[in-house]
Amino acid sequence: MSIRSEAIDILVGGETIAGTLLTPGSRVPGILFVHGWGGSQQRDLARAKNITGLGCVCMTFDLRGHEKTESQRQSVTREQNLDDLLAAYDLLARHPAVDPAAITVIGSSYGGYLAAILTRLRPVRWLALRVPALYWDNEWNVPKFALDRAGLQQYRREHLGPADNRALAACAEFEGDVLLVESEQDDYVPHTTLMSYRSAFVNAHSMTHRIVDGADHALSTDANQKAYSAILTQWVSEMVIRERLDNYPHHSPRYS
Repeated sequence: MSIRSEAIDILVGGETIAGTLLTPGSRVPGILFVHGWGGSQQRDLARAKNITGLGCVCMTFDLRGHEKTESQRQSVTREQNLDDLLAAYDLLARHPAVDPAAITVIGSSYGGYLAAILTRLRPVRWLALRVPALYWDNEWNVPKFALDRAGLQQYRREHLGPADNRALAACAEFEGDVLLVESEQDDYVPHTTLMSYRSAFVNAHSMTHRIVDGADHALSTDANQKAYSAILTQWVSEMVIRERLDNYPHHSPRYS
């Protein structure tokens, strides 16, 4: 299968953020990658190309405060980055090759947190979260850079539920299939946070929880990167491709 790669600009708040659209050339599921804080779309491109080869349209993009808009790093808020994600989602859903009722969102760390919130605002059929972070609901419009890091680390060690956090509340309403990937040696997003997410998905159609043995938060080694890529590709193949062919026309998610 040939893959077409197209550099795109995503309009949001009177500005543009950069993205890359990878297309197989037929009406198929769409997959949106959301990088973490301090990351970029470059970290997702290799996986996106691989998954595009399975028969999906994949999109990666740079949140404001990163890459070309790095000058905004100290001022960008969670509200603005959520707007970035919504703009990217809407652009992907409008693409003529994409079935807008068959969209997967794959988020890492901060991107996983934003992806969880997105499921309450847009239809998402499949959701993959790698080491998703948690942030308290207050200070929503305070620059993300200015949030108290020590306080957040303590917050993430607490056992939290849907009534305590906006992202977890969205997870509780999600009815699609979920992949949750944990790093065994993560000193940034602790096991407690992963369990808060896992426990919140009370209405999920299915839940797959995988741990990358010996991995840190950033998947610093090639072996860890390959392990995560294998987990993700296998899950996408099983959930998106197989279910798309066999069952998808008879199943659609509820969202609010």
